[in-house]
Amino acid sequence: MAAIPVITVDGPSGAGKGTVSHMLADALGWHFLDSGALYRVTGQACLIEGVSWDDHPAVAEIARHLQVSFRAAASGEILVAYKGVDVSREIRMEAGGRGASTVAAIPAVREALLARQREFLRAPGLVADGRDMGTVVFPAAPLKIFLTASARERAERRYRQLIAKGENVSLPRLLEDIEERDARDSSREVAPLVPAQDAVIIDSTGTSIEDVFAQAMQEVRERGLIGAR
Repeated sequence: MAAIPVITVDGPSGAGKGTVSHMLADALGWHFLDSGALYRVTGQACLIEGVSWDDHPAVAEIARHLQVSFRAAASGEILVAYKGVDVSREIRMEAGGRGASTVAAIPAVREALLARQREFLRAPGLVADGRDMGTVVFPAAPLKIFLTASARERAERRYRQLIAKGENVSLPRLLEDIEERDARDSSREVAPLVPAQDAVIIDSTGTSIEDVFAQAMQEVRERGLIGAR
């Protein structure tokens, strides 16, 4: 039996990974993994359970027994619940991003969530969005994309998103947060944020999401993944 194909889309926060990954999964009719949501839920679960992100053994224990579920809303949005309670909005806030990045730097947390991420691999194929999908979780993926953009542009994109949601945010503070998160994600001891050696690097700075998707689909075609089963 042929291996189930995987497309990994890695990169820093705000580069457009989630949007491009959704577009690829929809176009191919494949499953989708938002690996960042697992880390965000872990961080949120710590807040709910009163566990400090600095208490690494306790955080790892939460990750090992994470009661998380996903379901698609009528709008197509993926709703995320922890212990049956919807936390979709909370984990998408800036605090949710900081929590995800903080707990993701804990080796025991990454180990606990590794097997769960690989469970998403099902026929006809999977598009996996994250930071170590191509380097650690699915190293044999036939197509690995590393999507990036300048920190300034990523901060501006995030600023517009949060303002649209009614959040009171500061662009300079967002830029500072993104630069700090980039440094933390790229320098962590386990599974740092780096492109896989065979990754296709796409810089989305000053590029529309449609053009980025078109570049990604061209790579899909060149590898014969359209119609792959």
